[in-house]
Amino acid sequence: MRDLTKYRLEAATERLAVSKELLDGGHFKDSVNRSYYAIFSATRALLSEAYVDFKKHSAVISYFRREYVKGGLFDVKFSSYIGDAFRIRQYSDYEDFFAVSNEEAETQYQHAVEFVAAVKKYLEDADENC
Repeated sequence: MRDLTKYRLEAATERLAVSKELLDGGHFKDSVNRSYYAIFSATRALLSEAYVDFKKHSAVISYFRREYVKGGLFDVKFSSYIGDAFRIRQYSDYEDFFAVSNEEAETQYQHAVEFVAAVKKYLEDADENC
């Protein structure tokens, strides 16, 4: 595994930890932000192994969906996870009066945990097969 991939996976793991701390502290909007960025960092770790990167979040998400979900490498639920996380993060960061419930923040956190774990497993399996 390359250094950039490791770095991005470490960032994803750190963002998960911060998301959990924020969730436990009742900071739901900030928690969903960190959950999204955990997913995003993990996705960028995947892309770095393919020597691909994009400046726009939407391009990263689109590439993941096309190459990894439609390509059959990841379950289709992960397409929903990243899309939902992106949408909620956008609303919570940029829309006035947008409220995030404890349940929604918990769901986003759990999805992020599952997403990051799936990416780590995929990359570890790919490393073993090289």
